Amino acid sequence: MKEIICTIIGLLGGIVANCFGGWTNGLFTLVLFMIIDYFSGLAVAGLFHASKKTSSGTLESRAGWKGLVRKCMTLLFVLIGHRLDLAIGVSYVRDAVTIGFIVNELISITENAGLMGLPLPDIIHKSIDILQKEGNHHENL
Repeated sequence: MKEIICTIIGLLGGIVANCFGGWTNGLFTLVLFMIIDYFSGLAVAGLFHASKKTSSGTLESRAGWKGLVRKCMTLLFVLIGHRLDLAIGVSYVRDAVTIGFIVNELISITENAGLMGLPLPDIIHKSIDILQKEGNHHENL
């Protein structure tokens, strides 16, 4: 029975990895950063009560689910990037999408560290502020 379960999990994992164009270092890094971001966000809300995602700053299941849905949407964009690569005969769209989302996750991890009280150099604070202002500017267009 154990072998059957392992085989099924392996097959499903292989199918999913194939849909994303293979299990690359970029995809591994993105998934790893997503996990770190999610759990550091849980720590910010659950232990430090400093979340910007809720009015009370504490854990709320709705905010957690929204975060998971966003992460699934991120992976969907990576899948779309891979399919675009195949459709137009190139090999860089998925990588560009993956790198963009890796940077986004890294910014979020850094923000979470700051909310936990970790002292961050001023250049990091300024860089995050600039990127957030740019993001807000583009959202308002």
